[in-house]
Amino acid sequence: MTDGMAKKTSKKQQHLVVFTPSGLRGHVSNGTSVLDAARKFGVDLDSVCGGRGICSRCRVKPAMGAFPKFGITTNDQCLSPWNEIEEKIWKKRTFKKGQRLGCQTKIIGDVIIDIPSDSQVHKQVVRKRAELRNVLVNPATKLCYVEVTPPDIHNPSGDLQRLKIALEEQWGIINLVISINQIQVLQTLLRKGNWSVTCAVFEQKNERPEIVSIWPGFFDSQIYGLAVDLGSTTIAAHLCDLRTGSVMHSAGVMNPQIRFGEDLMSRVSYSMMNIDGAENLKSVVQESLNELTKQIIQDCEIEAKQLLEITLVCNPVMHHLFLGINPTELGQAPFALATSESLCLNSWEVGLNSSVNAKVYILPCIAGHVGADAAAVILSETPNESQENVLIIDVGTNAELVLGNHKKVLACSSPTGPAFEGAQISSGQRAAPGAIEKVRIDPLTKEPKFKIIGCDLWSNEPDFLEHLKSQGISGICGSGIIEAVAEMRTAGVLDESGLIGSMAETGCKRCISENRTNSYILHDGTKKGGNVIKVTNADIRAIQLAKAALFAGARLLMDEMGIKRVDRIVLAGAFGSHISAKHAMILGMIPDCKLDKVTSAGNAAGTGARIALLNIDAREEISKTVKSISKIETAMEPKFQEYFVSASAIPNSVYKFEELTKIVNLPNVNFNKKKRTVRRKNN
Repeated sequence: MTDGMAKKTSKKQQHLVVFTPSGLRGHVSNGTSVLDAARKFGVDLDSVCGGRGICSRCRVKPAMGAFPKFGITTNDQCLSPWNEIEEKIWKKRTFKKGQRLGCQTKIIGDVIIDIPSDSQVHKQVVRKRAELRNVLVNPATKLCYVEVTPPDIHNPSGDLQRLKIALEEQWGIINLVISINQIQVLQTLLRKGNWSVTCAVFEQKNERPEIVSIWPGFFDSQIYGLAVDLGSTTIAAHLCDLRTGSVMHSAGVMNPQIRFGEDLMSRVSYSMMNIDGAENLKSVVQESLNELTKQIIQDCEIEAKQLLEITLVCNPVMHHLFLGINPTELGQAPFALATSESLCLNSWEVGLNSSVNAKVYILPCIAGHVGADAAAVILSETPNESQENVLIIDVGTNAELVLGNHKKVLACSSPTGPAFEGAQISSGQRAAPGAIEKVRIDPLTKEPKFKIIGCDLWSNEPDFLEHLKSQGISGICGSGIIEAVAEMRTAGVLDESGLIGSMAETGCKRCISENRTNSYILHDGTKKGGNVIKVTNADIRAIQLAKAALFAGARLLMDEMGIKRVDRIVLAGAFGSHISAKHAMILGMIPDCKLDKVTSAGNAAGTGARIALLNIDAREEISKTVKSISKIETAMEPKFQEYFVSASAIPNSVYKFEELTKIVNLPNVNFNKKKRTVRRKNN
């Protein structure tokens, strides 16, 4: 389609384009190709042929429908029609449903464009790795080899009936159930195995055992399960051997629901404002998990029928959206769940056709905003067995906090938003190669040094510049912005209220004036054709709001527990494992505590999912534990606002951080230019 034709299609000459999962966006001229738009806004979209339509690496997936978050509605008319080059490429290389070539697709309306992971030059770093943990292996699914009596014309019983008798006599398994698709292949498999078969039998307490898969003869290969952490930002899955408990493979993808809203309440709003909203959100996440499962099966070179179980953990909103339950009730008091109990479903019931006959176990939710992922963290970290008061913080878009000891366990959630993920930050991005992840600022010179993902060198080391020739500096991720703000505070370029000082006030040339506020230049790559990475006062505000919500949630739990200090803090979650405890405390994200008592548990929710996958007794244990947990609804607590306001200061305007002051001396600076007028009272 020529530019002239494009202009006839639309009256507007500028269109909004939003790229997901990065969140980068802006306006482009009518007829601009998606590839050119991506290059304009620094979106990571691959292309080897330079936009000639040869390599097919710039495949993108336009999102269609209403997107109130961005104030736009998209349809096929927003993009140029499928052209001859795309048709030619499609015949050679199969596109996934809904995909287009970015170099051939012109923007002629407001659009949302998703960049699949295989179209990104620098693949998203999904940091939800499997943590090393000894787990007692006692899975719900076991293999049972049986020899079945052949049919007899004088005893005309069915093959299934004789199989059930064999399983009862040889394995003591009674009251079996079996799905129709297994009955359909049973006769063929029995005869192929010369009247012997190996059955995969799934059995949970208080439920009838079920034959979920059958092999002819003696089958002595591995059987597998998948532990899935379905987060609002990322989806991580760990393939485990159900016999040994070993993690065979781990993989992850971005949650495609980001295009409908970065935070959970945006997705709830989308469901409420669109008739098919909940269905759209369900479809994209089920499709994404399906594709991830298929990829794992392919990478590990196993048969789909060998994947027999899936355990899944997620927050309440993701829980409802995955199950196709409209989450409207979770967006308003009293935040009622459709169900808080654990669920055991067939994979096909939740659209997971890639795993054939797998059983899907979803851990129980704790409350309207504290979900199965928090239950998994408790299963992993066992605060209910501790003699100390342990505060566990699963840092994410919606942070979940647990405070407990062997006598009592409390839980709440806190709406931190996506700032900790790099969203809503001027130079922010998701964790990917090229993103700044560690920052140090010299308190005397105010000069920074930093590390980027994909390189072990600090930016002031000689070989760092050599590394940049192959990989640039693209932005700053969540852990990087936390360290940057905390370092700015300790270096005296940021005051307690969150204001960045001017060049004159700080003596630092990196502090530049922008409109009515100041910004700090972390990296100026313009001389080498790169980007300017800076921290603005708007960025500081976004971090202040997020960390204040986190601290306020922790204080409410401490009030309920009747304590002034916590003995130990555990930072959980993929993001939590990359946070510096010292910098988190300087910010005031977490309560004051001895630094050596602040540890990281990594992806504790994923570990809990793996424990539930491999040990059937753990499922019963966590179901009992969840029922005894006291839930605090932060949105309904009068003191939440009080704690939130005090925690907006860095680190806090009310609560002292005595342990922190032993190791860090925060400068007493004030960059508030407003002069206060003090009226004296007449005697």
